[in-house]
Amino acid sequence: MSRILSAVAWPYANGPRHIGHVAGFGVPSDVFSRYMRLAGNDVLMVSGTDEHGTPILVQAEGEGVSPQELADRYNRVIVEDLTQLGLSYDLFTRTTTGNHYAVAQAMFRAVHANGYMISETTRGAISPSTGRTLPDRYIEGTCPICGYDGARGDQCDNCGNQLDAIDLKNPVSRINGETPKFVETEHFFLDLPALVQPLTDWLGARQGWRPNVMNFSKNLLVDVRPRAMTRDIDWGIPVPLAGWEDNPAKRLYVWFDAVIGYLSASIEWARRTGDADAWRQWWNNPEALSYYFMGKDNITFHSQIWPGELIAANGRGARGGSLSEFGDLQLPTEVVSSEFLTMESAKFSSSRGHVIYVRDMLSRYQPDALRYFIAVAGPETSDADFTWSEFKRRNNDELVAGWGNLVNRTASLLHKNVGEIPELGDLADIDRAALAASEAAFGTVGEHIRTQRQRAAITETMRVIGDANKYLADTAPWKLKNEDPERMRTVLAVAAQLVSDANTMMSPFLPHSAQQVHEALGGTGVLAPMPQMNEVDDLDLADRRYPVIQGDYSSVVGWGRSDLVAGTAIPAPSPIFQKLDDEVVEAELARMADE
Repeated sequence: MSRILSAVAWPYANGPRHIGHVAGFGVPSDVFSRYMRLAGNDVLMVSGTDEHGTPILVQAEGEGVSPQELADRYNRVIVEDLTQLGLSYDLFTRTTTGNHYAVAQAMFRAVHANGYMISETTRGAISPSTGRTLPDRYIEGTCPICGYDGARGDQCDNCGNQLDAIDLKNPVSRINGETPKFVETEHFFLDLPALVQPLTDWLGARQGWRPNVMNFSKNLLVDVRPRAMTRDIDWGIPVPLAGWEDNPAKRLYVWFDAVIGYLSASIEWARRTGDADAWRQWWNNPEALSYYFMGKDNITFHSQIWPGELIAANGRGARGGSLSEFGDLQLPTEVVSSEFLTMESAKFSSSRGHVIYVRDMLSRYQPDALRYFIAVAGPETSDADFTWSEFKRRNNDELVAGWGNLVNRTASLLHKNVGEIPELGDLADIDRAALAASEAAFGTVGEHIRTQRQRAAITETMRVIGDANKYLADTAPWKLKNEDPERMRTVLAVAAQLVSDANTMMSPFLPHSAQQVHEALGGTGVLAPMPQMNEVDDLDLADRRYPVIQGDYSSVVGWGRSDLVAGTAIPAPSPIFQKLDDEVVEAELARMADE
């Protein structure tokens, strides 16, 4: 058994999340975590809503509410949506908790004490019309290195280089389009040059990363400069140093506090279990493995900034230092980044109505239909396009006609002809071959998921399903009821086992329907445990409650064949998946055009 930390990107709480978001961080992390639990590992899956920074401040002002009120509203929406999607978090929390404030400030003090937070005077951007500071990410222009038009003030997503907003050509504010004014301001910077050698050594020792992630990450270390970790803003975590903590206009950079959320969420989870040090089994254990799931625009913060902060807190950079109060914090085993999902060949855009929110999707379609599309056709290693016609085709031709048909046909034959799981009689060569091939697929599918090749894993599982459908067609048990009833019973026993095997393999991808298939074969209990949304009190702040996602996932059956029990009653089956009418595509495209 291994300790597995599934560290899942923190969705930003300035609005509901769309399906492109969950294609990057949500479904891939859940598939991996569910498989790892089935394989016998002790998994801790954590995340929460990211609630600080300028976007929330600007939007709250526009709506006439406080930043906390805005964050509260969308925190709840996101928690509800991710719960309904079936993402099996051990804890999904938020960055405005007393616990998170304390952990983020303790990390800052540790990094500062070790000498890796250096104070510098720099040129910051302000809005000429409002006098408000403009964070780097709210300034866009032409990259001075590669010429990309649309680079942000902190980095260029095209060439991957770290930038300063003042270096952009033709910089403009994303808020109102005006040209920013640059003035002197003092900030703390993470001294990345003093951390570059251990970062290089760590990255050089990584194996099995997706090539696009590894190449991008290595490029980040070519020209490393100190990176600002504080901001001129009044919404965020105060800088925990004398002379700074009482300054109402200086806060920790949202991306400094957001990545610390993985650690703070683990600590909050442990505190809520009653064993306040339980998190150390994942964070201080060199044998533990940690996987960070996100979209490609967040690679910088997870393969450079967060590992750099961990190295600094451990006192292992060029300046030396001592371990923080958190002990010897382990660096990521792998940064698992997906590419971007577009929609009908264009980028998602909430402002232009070119978007489908998770909530809206789940109100009209089965959650496993969306999860299946993301798994089999999502942006795993290259950008992918969601189209309504392809969504309908995948649902109807693969889920309904392939997997759903196998389940319903097998269950129907069992219910009508036997009424229970029959005993395995004398096996023919075709039976033994089908059972052996199905059982062998557990190794192939599991290895694909373990090595972040989920598209290959679900494709292999669908191949197993196709073979099972072929077995039924070749053996034709419906023809055997009168001429050879014992042979019919054996064939149906084999078919039921093939369905059970495929269902276990499919359960990390499609947990909702996996439970239905389990029950269609007469199974009792929980095959695919689901998350729960719970209201909790803040551990440190009085009179504050908020929703979290939690779950008990200890009832998983194990990765591998579970032999069916002869004599188990088989109920009358009902369809597992819903077939979509042709009108769905036209209706959804029309809805997009109207919004």
